This record gives sequence, structure tokens and C-alpha cells, in this order.
Amino acid sequence: MKFRPLHDRVVVRRIDEAQTTAGGIIIPDTVTEKPQQGEILAVGPGALGENGKVIELDVKSGDKVLFGKWSGTEVKIDGEDLLIMKESDIMGVLQ
Repeated sequence: MKFRPLHDRVVVRRIDEAQTTAGGIIIPDTVTEKPQQGEILAVGPGALGENGKVIELDVKSGDKVLFGKWSGTEVKIDGEDLLIMKESDIMGVLQ
């Protein structure tokens, strides 16, 4: 299924961080925090400005981004856990 977000929303896949410590201890999923990094899979066309013109988003598909701990809405598309959030919830792009 293809999914296209509307307006200034983006679809993000969380990027899992390493699940072992420096000493080699494996950390179970139940005690780890959800990662705050992700990869953008799809972007909307942009938000309408006050003048009626569409303002394009600063991010694009494939960008690696940082977002807030409680940002976005969790959804499941084709069996994959994804986030849908507004561009304003994104703190920055990793380069």
C-alpha cells in the first residue's frame, strides 16, 4: 500500500540504536527507550501560507532526522510501525 501524508506532515521510520552495552550486555526491549532518530519515508506537499501559496517542506524522503520523545502518532502500515508527525515536530536533520 502506498501512503502519502497531507499538508506539512511526514512519515518517519524509527532508527533502532544498538541494543548492547560497551561491555557486551544485551539490553531487553522492555527497558530501552524508543529512539528519537528516524528516516523520512514520505513527505506531504506542504502547508498553505497566509497568502494562499503552498510552502514546501525543508525535509525530503531519505533524510535522517531527530525528533522529540513524544512526537508524532504511531501507526502501522503494511505491518511496519511508523510515525506520522508535522514538520514542526522535527528538531533537525542529521548530516
